[in-house]
Parts: sequence; structure tokens; C-alpha cells
Amino acid sequence: MVVSIASDHAGYELRQKVRKYLEEKGFEVLDGGAPNGTDSYSYVDAGIKVAEDVSSGKAERGIAICGTGIGISLVCNKYKGIRCALCTNEFMAKMSRQHNDAQILAFGERVVGLGVALGMIDAFFEEEFAGGRHATRVNGIKEIEEKHFK
Repeated sequence: MVVSIASDHAGYELRQKVRKYLEEKGFEVLDGGAPNGTDSYSYVDAGIKVAEDVSSGKAERGIAICGTGIGISLVCNKYKGIRCALCTNEFMAKMSRQHNDAQILAFGERVVGLGVALGMIDAFFEEEFAGGRHATRVNGIKEIEEKHFK
């Protein structure tokens, strides 16, 4: 599976560790965002990278990291067809896949530690979309997008 990952400067350190973890698990990683953790880099630009990789099909899933995860998740969710879930624990990451068919996981380096981040990543990549009544709800989201993303 191809995974796009990007961060702003505030998420740089965690992004490096997450990228290594994903590569060790056999994922192909498209790494983008802040070139280092010292120079300012906007979560807007990082979010654009992940959302465009996933929406274009270049990557199947994405991971978006900033200081809190809030800003970058907002950016990703501005793309038609993208469902980016801001999570702070494994249960949320699991449910974002099972109930919402999210393609992008967002979190904040200043909010979660490495252990929680890796647990969320495992849950996010191991869980399948349940379909059924949840598909009806996801289709409702898609209908809203069709109405408002012209």
C-alpha cells in the first residue's frame, strides 16, 4: 500500500518516526511537508500534499501531522472525496475506518506521544470499512459534497 505522509514544522519529529515505522512495516511512503523541524512550514501546504496524493490516487491512504492535528485536518477535508479523521486514540482511529471509511488519519505531535501515534496507525491500517448502515451515512457525506463542491 502507498501512504502519503506530510507535516508542518511542529509535526516534523513525529513524522520522521512514523515514516520509519511505516517503511519497516512494508508500506511505500510518499513523504512531504516540512524539510526540517526548525524552519516554519505551513500546515496548509502539508495538508495539500497529503490530500492531493490521496484524492489523485497516487496514495491509497494518508497521515497528516501538525502541532494539534486540527489545522491540517481542516485543510485535508476541503478536498472533495476526502474524509480525514482527527484522532487522539486508537478507538477513534479504528472507528474512523470502520464507520467513516476515512482515508487520512490526522493527529498532533503536541497532543499524542509516539506510542499512541503508532497504535492509532496500526488501528487505522488494520481496520476495514464496515459498510451497511455506515455506507448509507458515508453516501450522505458524498451527497453533501456533490451539492457544495461544484
